[in-house]
Amino acid sequence: MEKIQLTLNAKTLEGEFNWLTQVIHTRFKLYFGQESEFSDIREIEPPSLTGDPSLYARIACHYPFSVEERLMVLLTLAPHIQPQALDLFFTKNSIYDRGYTEFGGLVGQNHSGFLPTGETAQFLIAGNDLQYRMQLTALFDEQHFFFRHNILRLASGKSEEPFLSGALTLSAEYLAYFTTGDDYHPNYSTNFPAKRLTTELDWPDLILDAHILEEIEEIIAWIRHNDKIRNEWELGSRIKPGYRSLFYGPPGTGKTLTASLMGKTTGLSVYRIDLSQVVSKYIGETEKNLANVFDQAENKNWILFFDEADALFGKRTSTKDAKDRYANQEIAYLLQRIEDFPGVVILATNMKDNIDDAFARRFQSMIYFPVPDAEQRYLLWKMAFSDKLALDSRIDLHQIAEKYELSGGGIINVLRYAAIAAVRRDSNSILLQDLLQGIRREFRKEGKTV
Repeated sequence: MEKIQLTLNAKTLEGEFNWLTQVIHTRFKLYFGQESEFSDIREIEPPSLTGDPSLYARIACHYPFSVEERLMVLLTLAPHIQPQALDLFFTKNSIYDRGYTEFGGLVGQNHSGFLPTGETAQFLIAGNDLQYRMQLTALFDEQHFFFRHNILRLASGKSEEPFLSGALTLSAEYLAYFTTGDDYHPNYSTNFPAKRLTTELDWPDLILDAHILEEIEEIIAWIRHNDKIRNEWELGSRIKPGYRSLFYGPPGTGKTLTASLMGKTTGLSVYRIDLSQVVSKYIGETEKNLANVFDQAENKNWILFFDEADALFGKRTSTKDAKDRYANQEIAYLLQRIEDFPGVVILATNMKDNIDDAFARRFQSMIYFPVPDAEQRYLLWKMAFSDKLALDSRIDLHQIAEKYELSGGGIINVLRYAAIAAVRRDSNSILLQDLLQGIRREFRKEGKTV
């Protein structure tokens, strides 16, 4: 079924691109001294977006986009959905048998259409008006909302080439908003080494002490009400944006599930950072990889989840050689990026003592996830089995919970083993020996004996 926002965006953008096409043709007529009904492109009335329900229109009205900003967005959007709108920029200079320098533009490796640059935007909007052209450079400034909110920016070109020769690039997030209307969820890649965490479980499936749940509720309250606290109550000058929390405790005690449920409850995307792709033995690469993650997450209102965080946020060492010095620089860089990040960052570790003290001082909360006690283990065992399975009459879940100290994750591993054993017998019955063998396997992983 066709999505409503996609339909609304398409209808609005049809009018927008008709306007852009008229502006482009008028600019060319004026530039080449041809007859035109307009003496300036600013005389061409843009379509009204007032009351337009499309996500494109609502974003344009929210900021709000000026005529120049609106043309810039459409110019950047054109190669993605209406590349033929820019074909006029392929006009050749007959004297030099090449394109006009003042049009700017690039040709991609696979895309055969015209790719606009900052020079293209200058030409389209300002023509030969030098003062107006120089004023337009403010649209590419780091203080402009285009940059601050990661809407569009100039791709960094070679340092020795003019600044505006960089390609106009629209962020994947806003490309999704302006077209399908969907939230953008980046795919796992070397540029974004993180995977989105989701869960089909809910809070009743998470067995934790009441005081731990209370601490988790504190983070959720911050997510929901930080704007009121910082802005409405005017505490923004005293309280920094963002929230940083450390989850620590043995493996399998619910740290990852808690982060997933927080995202599910608040409607925020949770991304688990793959530290194997972030940490590099090459100098400067770890900082570069982390910068990619934080830059993309900067304005997305995501929860960043660093599992086994001590691998990246470990204690600084005394400086004995260059290797130690660069390792300490990495930690200092991480510290700064986490402190500046306006969203929620959760670090999870099995060993709290391995986390550098400088990070610990900057956490708003440190939540310990213990191995569940016997009563909690009983609830976890009881919830583990579905009605489709029959339990051996000799299985006493109270006794098993009392006797065997397992985490929630360990109990699920035992369940998996017992279910596989049952299906291999072509049965839906869980036998006592299956459970006990699964428990032995879990204990062996930890070097324990039953």
